[in-house]
Order: sequence, then C-alpha cells, then structure tokens
Amino acid sequence: MPLMGEEEAVSTARRLLKLREVEQPRLQRIADYMAGDHSSVYVPAGARAEYRWLIERAKVKILPLVVTVVSQNMYVDGYRPKGADDNASPWRVWQANRLDARQHGVHRAALTYGASYVVVMPGKPVPVITPFSPRRLTALYADPVNDEWPIYAIEDRVENTAKGRRRVVRLYDDQGRYTLVGNVDGSGLKLDENGVMHHGLGVCPVVRFVNTDDLDGDGVIGEVEPLIDAQDQLNMTTFNLLMAQQYAAFRQRWVTGMAPPQDDDGNPIEPFRSRVDGLFVAEDADTKFGEFGQTDLKGYLESREATIRHMSTLSQVPPYHLLGQMVNLSAEALAAARDGLDRKIDERESLFGEGWEQALRLAGLAAGDQKAWEDIQAQVVWRDTSARSLAQTVDALGKLVTMLGVPPQELWEKIPGVTQTDVERWKTTAEQGDSLSRLNGIIEKQMSQLEPAPAAEPVADVVL
Repeated sequence: MPLMGEEEAVSTARRLLKLREVEQPRLQRIADYMAGDHSSVYVPAGARAEYRWLIERAKVKILPLVVTVVSQNMYVDGYRPKGADDNASPWRVWQANRLDARQHGVHRAALTYGASYVVVMPGKPVPVITPFSPRRLTALYADPVNDEWPIYAIEDRVENTAKGRRRVVRLYDDQGRYTLVGNVDGSGLKLDENGVMHHGLGVCPVVRFVNTDDLDGDGVIGEVEPLIDAQDQLNMTTFNLLMAQQYAAFRQRWVTGMAPPQDDDGNPIEPFRSRVDGLFVAEDADTKFGEFGQTDLKGYLESREATIRHMSTLSQVPPYHLLGQMVNLSAEALAAARDGLDRKIDERESLFGEGWEQALRLAGLAAGDQKAWEDIQAQVVWRDTSARSLAQTVDALGKLVTMLGVPPQELWEKIPGVTQTDVERWKTTAEQGDSLSRLNGIIEKQMSQLEPAPAAEPVADVVL
C-alpha cells in the first residue's frame, strides 16, 4: 500500500475525527468523575449559598482509589524468550523509552476508560514507544474483536505555538504517519511541512490494551463506568449526612408565651444568648422553655459504609482498602480477603501482557531485528506483588529447593520486591563465585598431585 497524498490524508483524517467524536462524551464523563467533578445532587430553586456550599463538600472520591489499587499491583519486570534467563533484545528499547515508569500510565488509562494505546515508531538510536489515552488517540479496526492491528489510528491534540494555538492531527496507517495542522476547531487541515514519515513496518504501528476481552464487539468497559451510579448514591448519602450535621445534629431550644424584644427599627432580636454558665429567665408565668432532640447520625454513617461495601463487591477491591478498616487480620484471612483482587490482577496481567508482547515485537521490527519480530513465544515477566510476608515467602521457596529440588537461582525472581536488575546482579555474583570456587579446586588438585621433595640423608658422626 503506497503512502497517501495530502488530499487523501486530509479526507481520511476528517472521517476518523467524526467517528472519534462519538466516543468522546463517554470518555469525558469518566474523566470528570475521576477528577471529582461528579453530577450534583438535587438543588431546589432559590437554594441558599449554605446549601450549595454543602453540596461541594459532599463528594467522596472513591473511584480513583479503585483504579490505583489494581494498577499498583501490576509491574512489568522483564521480557524473556522461551527457555531463556536473560531479557530479549527489545528490552533495550523498553529501557530507553523509560517504560519502567511510563507503563503505569498505560495500565491506569486502560483500567479507567477500558482501553489505552501505545504507538511504536522507528527512531534513533532506538525505536520510540509513546503511550496514549483513548481521549487522545483512536484506532479503527476492520474487526475490533479479532484483528491484531488496526487499519488506521488518529491522534488529536491542541498545542500552543509562538503564533497561537493550533490543531495537530496525526494519522497512522501501515506505511506512514501523516501530520496535519489546522485551526483549533479543526478547519483548514493540511499536511504540515515535512509532515509525512514513512515507517514501512507493514502494519499500523498502534497496539491496543483492553481492560476486558469483549467478544461481542460492543466496546470495552473500564473499572470506573460501572461504579458511577454507586458513586452518586454515596455522594447523596454524604450530602444528607452533612445537612443533618449542619441543621439537626445539635439540640435546638424553643420558648413559647413570650414576645421577642425588638430593636430600634422594630426588628425582632434573639432574647437569649446561649452559654455554659447562662440561665434563661422570663417574667411571665405562662412562658415555657423546651428543646428539640438532635438527629441520630448513625443511620447515615451505616448507609455510607453499605454503599462503599457495595462498590467493593462490584470492583473486587477488598473493603479494607476503601474503608480503611483492618483489625488483626491473620495471614489466611488477608489472603482470603484479597482473593478476588488477586484473580482480577491475574486476568489484567494476561490481557495487558499480550499488549506489551505485541508492542515489543513491533519494537524489534522497527529496530531492524527480524528475529525479535518473529519470536511469538517470548513473554513479559510480571513482578510478584502478592500480600505475603517476606519470611513466609522465603520459607515456601526454601521448601521448593529442599523438598522438590528446584534450583535456588530459578526462584530469586519470586521474592516480593526483588527487581530483574537485582536478579541479574545476583546471578553475576554467583557465577563469579562459582568460577572462583572452580579455580580454587583446580589449584588444590594440582598442588595435591605434586610429588614431595626427597628428605636429606643424615650425616654420620665422625669418631676420631
């Protein structure tokens, strides 16, 4: 397929931008909820400023925590060919693109919106891997369920220049990248100067990461969207709690049978000033004093906790993460509480792992490494983030060595918190130690084979 001309590139970009507009309202709503810009509770006409002030403080931002808990348990730590102990050559591209840190943005975007993307382009000294949120890039697939590579992808952003703001649109296909510029509203799009880059990879260089595997083609769903209604319920309960605290959580006093005094302008004024050592006194014998009981807040607090537990069930995030309650949990109880979360993390690692393997294969192709491109058996290695004590883990690994004969070096990467760099350094040190031990053994063997020197003959005493 040859490179597109300017007219074809512009018309294709405009069609894709129209398709892209369809999904943007949904993505923007999710982004708003992640930022704390939730739908407001009901506001009656003529509501006072105090009422609106309480509404702004009735937002409990649970949704970012749901994404964070899953994301913090996912960390790609290596990329290994089948049967190899060392990382494959595309791992150099990974390190050069700072993906040890930037991978988390890809995971968070996929968890939040349901999908995220990386673009792999040839570059010097190594190919360039760029992560994207679906709010900035959209990929078009002939079959969105089964196709590995998209037909087209379009990146859309507004950037500031010395001459003002402008729209920048980048179109990707299987042969090139086309950079178009125009007005902020999208009008006047045209190819930028030197705006065509021929990558020649033979595939559209965009890899998609999905939060769930959707076989119906109805669109993937992230972790946030199913919890939006529950988030609104939580905000409503919190608002009612604040209203009760503000207006009815204290005992209000009342008095009857007495006309309130007035100021010089005839306006009624409060006859009594409440204080600890004060006393209410009225001259009229028919005056009566009393008080209203305060509102019990326990029901509101229990309702809030029930909603949070419901969100915990829907998201498979343990309640102690959302409620902050953990009371003397044993190792077995903690493992049971995390079971749903661990299963969820395993599934996400399987889905995201395929995306990273696809991206690293493409990075090998972009670097001119045909062998890395054709290696379909290499796999990413995920760091173990299970909630187990170090002593418990080491004890279990030690039993694998002593009881099952598993080589100790094969279990080093199973230790929580140990990075691939740590494992490689340990292996290098162990190899150096083995080499030194072998050298010492050879020297000792050679020394033992040397024949001892003959003893000197005794000199006879001379008798005169």
